[in-house]
Amino acid sequence: MQIEVLKSKIHRVKVTGADLNYIGSITIDIALMEASNIIEGEKVSIVNINNGERFETYAIPGPRNSGEITLNGPAARRVQKDDIIIVITYALMDFEEAKTFSPWIIFPNEENNTLT
Repeated sequence: MQIEVLKSKIHRVKVTGADLNYIGSITIDIALMEASNIIEGEKVSIVNINNGERFETYAIPGPRNSGEITLNGPAARRVQKDDIIIVITYALMDFEEAKTFSPWIIFPNEENNTLT
């Protein structure tokens, strides 16, 4: 049996921009992507703390150590600059493997930088 479990989470990060005229996706500072083990093109779930919106898109890397978190395309309508969001990914794995799996969870500071 396989189940879907939490793989990665960027907990409470600040939106730095919303670009409606972009094709789509979320641009994430590559340092945050690496710290949370999210790869380019990976499907991500977004939870907006400010308005309760939940939606999915895919990740693209932004400039390293920029703190950039920009929602692009239609997703830009679901956030405002300075909203606080959670970025989540999931993985499908065998039930027994899932019991011992440890997700990558990071808690960026107020400037959207990792604390390491």
